[in-house]
Amino acid sequence: MPRPYISEQLRHLVAERADRICEYCLIAEADRSSSYQVDHIISVKHGGVTTEDNLAYACIFCNLQKGTDLGSIVWRTGELVRFFNPRRDFWGEHFRLDEAVIQPLTDIGEVTTRILEFNNEDRILDRQTLIEVGRYPSPAAQQRMIK
Repeated sequence: MPRPYISEQLRHLVAERADRICEYCLIAEADRSSSYQVDHIISVKHGGVTTEDNLAYACIFCNLQKGTDLGSIVWRTGELVRFFNPRRDFWGEHFRLDEAVIQPLTDIGEVTTRILEFNNEDRILDRQTLIEVGRYPSPAAQQRMIK
């Protein structure tokens, strides 16, 4: 299946709306050496469309882990649960930052945290380093953490 075309104008809109931070892990683009990507929240493969309401700004780590998946199984219950959706969910309702660890607060948070590997060792170390130099969470990220 060919990758859908996303215009430069739409890419810019998605990046600016996100304040140029990953809408999943909340790390600023300026703090990564790799480029950020425009992610289809619901992948084209599953009927998602290329519109601003179905696009999120994502770091390469979150986007590669998410892939075309829509959700995962909550191991505790065996229930299939969708991932966090930056267009309809508030980050602070599903996650909490505990020092450099992103703690899930809900089943949506649990499957998203696990599958996107928010808390693998390297990603925790990245956040610890950014916290030490006062760059994480950024003001834009803090707005997504609290109401």
